[in-house]
Amino acid sequence: MSDARVEIIRAEGITKRFGALVAVDNVNYSLRENEVAGIIGSNGAGKTTLFNLLTGYYPPDQGTIRYKGEDVTRMTPQQRVARGLMRTFQLTATFDNLSVIDNLVLAFFRAHRKSSMLQLLLNTCKGQRNDPKILETLETFDLQHVRDREVKNLSLGEKRRLEIAMAILAEPKVLLLDEPLAGLSESEIQSVLNVLRQRVGRQTILIVEHKISHVQGFLQRLTVMHEGRVIADGGVEECLRHPEVRRSYWQIETTSEQDRTVVA
Repeated sequence: MSDARVEIIRAEGITKRFGALVAVDNVNYSLRENEVAGIIGSNGAGKTTLFNLLTGYYPPDQGTIRYKGEDVTRMTPQQRVARGLMRTFQLTATFDNLSVIDNLVLAFFRAHRKSSMLQLLLNTCKGQRNDPKILETLETFDLQHVRDREVKNLSLGEKRRLEIAMAILAEPKVLLLDEPLAGLSESEIQSVLNVLRQRVGRQTILIVEHKISHVQGFLQRLTVMHEGRVIADGGVEECLRHPEVRRSYWQIETTSEQDRTVVA
């Protein structure tokens, strides 16, 4: 059955070379509105390079990238953010010497009031700290207990949740996350995933991950890359059973079902 959702990103024939290395090799990729998709692959598979091509950090050597039908191939990351295509660190880094709640206030009002950062910093955040949207975000992301803590004193998991909260406050059409679970404890991973699950059906989300084990129950669609090419794309279980994925990603040489107990 075909997917009736509107296509929001389409990359056609994109290639990126670094000297003699072809990091992304003639890749076609599409993403539909409100889809929750993932890209996985071993180190050097090309997944992060593809991510950087989609978000404008690298220009492709060949091919085109369209966002909502518009050719954005040569647009800067900032121009793509203005159109609603946002990755977490495009927010500019968090302000480590400010509190959690003041970081949220700055993210929200920068996105919705279009004030300059200087104006926002000069006009104190105090009057906006009780804005219903800010308070709701604190609760959604389980940050109430650290609302007044300076960001530099947060744990990695707390800071990761704050970064994602700031991105979601800006209400981008597409939220792109590059290995958002890296370095987190199991409880922190579950906390971040619980937050992302609340966005399912409300926002287009693309996650690039090295390991599938943490996100396979969360994704609606999976793309697997190997040596710069897409070797499988579709449902998660379907992709993980694909013979080329078993060889390249799982490094399984036999066809025995018992070998599927290998965990990435």
